[in-house]
Amino acid sequence: MASTDKPTPEVSMNPGSGLQIPGDYAEEKKKKSEAPLANTHSSAADTGDDDSSSNGAVDKEAQAGVQSVQASLSVWSKTHLIMAYVIIWFIYFITSMQEVVIRQLNPYVTSAFSLHSLTAATSIMSNIIGGLSKIPLAKILDTWGRPQGLSLMLFLWVIGFIMMAACDGVQTYAAAQVFYSVGSQGVSYCLTVFIADTSSLKNRALMLSFATSPYIITTWLGGPISQSVIYGPGWRWGFGIFTIVVPFVVIPLALLFFWNEVKARKAGLLPPRHGPLTAEAVYKYCVEVDLIGIILLAGGMALFLLPFSLYSYQQDQWRSAMIICMIVFGGLLLIAFAIWERFFAPVTFIPYQLLMDRTVFFAGMMFVFDFFNSMVWNSYFASMLQVVWGLSIAESGYVSAIYRVVSCLWCLLAGWLIRYTGRFKWLCVYFSLPLMILGVGLMVHFRRPEADIGYVCMTQIFVAVAGGTTVLCGELAMMAPSDHQHIAVVLAIMNLFCSIGSAIGSTVSAAIWTGEFPKALARRLPADVPLADVYASIKVQLLYEPGSAAREAIAYSYGDAQRYMLITSCCMLAVALGCAAMWRDIKVKDFKQVKGTVF
Repeated sequence: MASTDKPTPEVSMNPGSGLQIPGDYAEEKKKKSEAPLANTHSSAADTGDDDSSSNGAVDKEAQAGVQSVQASLSVWSKTHLIMAYVIIWFIYFITSMQEVVIRQLNPYVTSAFSLHSLTAATSIMSNIIGGLSKIPLAKILDTWGRPQGLSLMLFLWVIGFIMMAACDGVQTYAAAQVFYSVGSQGVSYCLTVFIADTSSLKNRALMLSFATSPYIITTWLGGPISQSVIYGPGWRWGFGIFTIVVPFVVIPLALLFFWNEVKARKAGLLPPRHGPLTAEAVYKYCVEVDLIGIILLAGGMALFLLPFSLYSYQQDQWRSAMIICMIVFGGLLLIAFAIWERFFAPVTFIPYQLLMDRTVFFAGMMFVFDFFNSMVWNSYFASMLQVVWGLSIAESGYVSAIYRVVSCLWCLLAGWLIRYTGRFKWLCVYFSLPLMILGVGLMVHFRRPEADIGYVCMTQIFVAVAGGTTVLCGELAMMAPSDHQHIAVVLAIMNLFCSIGSAIGSTVSAAIWTGEFPKALARRLPADVPLADVYASIKVQLLYEPGSAAREAIAYSYGDAQRYMLITSCCMLAVALGCAAMWRDIKVKDFKQVKGTVF
């Protein structure tokens, strides 16, 4: 990211918001907050995290959306707050279920168009744009409001479902995944911001763990639902069902947000809304979110990363003019992005001072390598479970569910440990990341066709305990050095880092797959088995009986490709551990961030 001394949108609009010299942000905030800390802690719902009266509930220097949530929280009742968390629990219940179902449907969608090898490639663009979308979304939440941002993301999510249900090719499906990814990630992001708005820093890990606890239940339901859909009405109805269900559970939360915002406005805590939307207002907003920078970065990353998964479909492969042009123009757009940010952008893409805080920056880098690791080996995991070990769709869903179930269960304990000790760095550096390296390292040995599926499940348990703890600690590392004014932006930056890691991981996974899997098939398959058909479809791979020469050849070819993926993952995790070691050891009990009725 290019450095710049230009003021960011947050700094220029809020001269009193208090961004400090990089690395000193948390310490300065701690000094300012030490005096009132003595008698203000509470472990239950708390209406006194700061002065929640009408005079002190709203920060007059904050942006409109932040003022709106602060004013709303001052009029929220405890009943409404509890109701909101119950609705959030149900939203995550549906979200977790559809994630499992869609992951199981994905290889069947690409296979329906005889392009199973593009299973990982279809998610590259959606991961990139899904991550970048959080930056303008953060601005929407901070300037327009939380309920407005939630409603917009719900609309995009539903559009994505409709497009996936009606797609007529992998290209349309990939485009639909962009809308789906932006919408679903956006709704999840809005919920995370709301939890940050309504929880004290010491309790935040516990509240985040509670919100995602439905994964413990629903991940076991996703496999049978996927199997029923595929062998019943078809994969298109798998998307159609959630087109109906998702709005049904999300809309009540948006209405609750709007209701309390109206109450705050009637109470005189907020000024009247500004005038109608004009071209000048749209232009000003585009400048504030650095729309040109977003387009340059998204286009550059997409053009640069996609060739690594598409080259095998070109007759000349790496010498193809299209592949060369995509890499060259992608690289030029990335260079143009750096130049634009350094010399020409009226406001920078990311608040530079906050990003350069040591803990925030290295937490973001940790997320890049952590998500890179998971996407490298996980992209073809569901297919491997069915082809190599002969599991049904439901059974493969159960194995995939281990991560969600164990990580969510463990996160409840991890959240309590963080609340009890007041610190999070030790849990990541000395426990979760070393355990993750152990789990992935064991996969190198056990993810082979001759290994028992029980050992594969064991490695998934290790990875699940480690992964849930790592994400929880990383989220706190991103939020702890900030204040309420910058929570949405910090979480947007975190999601950007995660999506970049996922996109690069998917790219490397697809590159290894397209480079190694067909070579291994060519070496191992009997002469009478059509290599192109086997490579193109999981359904063709499953046609050969387990134990037959063809099926054994396919299984060992999967193992060859996975070995390279897992070795790459171990290397990335070692770098992630180094990044986590660079965090400051922040004591979260010592900081206040939020006002009003909070947990």
